[in-house]
Amino acid sequence: MSEAQPNNPLHGVTLEKILVQLVEHYGWPELYEQVNINCFYNSPSIKSSLKFLRKTQWARDKVEALYIDTFYRS
Repeated sequence: MSEAQPNNPLHGVTLEKILVQLVEHYGWPELYEQVNINCFYNSPSIKSSLKFLRKTQWARDKVEALYIDTFYRS
């Protein structure tokens, strides 16, 4: 049932994987500077950030856009 989506860099990538890769690449302080979401500044953790991002679409959109800009655009 699942169709290939060659033009969608987020296809098959979980939100957790996106967040982990961004934290490894930027670190929490720089990630907060890039996206400016308070859960990245105040006692950040993967678990609490995922909980917030799953409930807040505008924040998730910003994180996904940063992921694409960081890892898929030259």
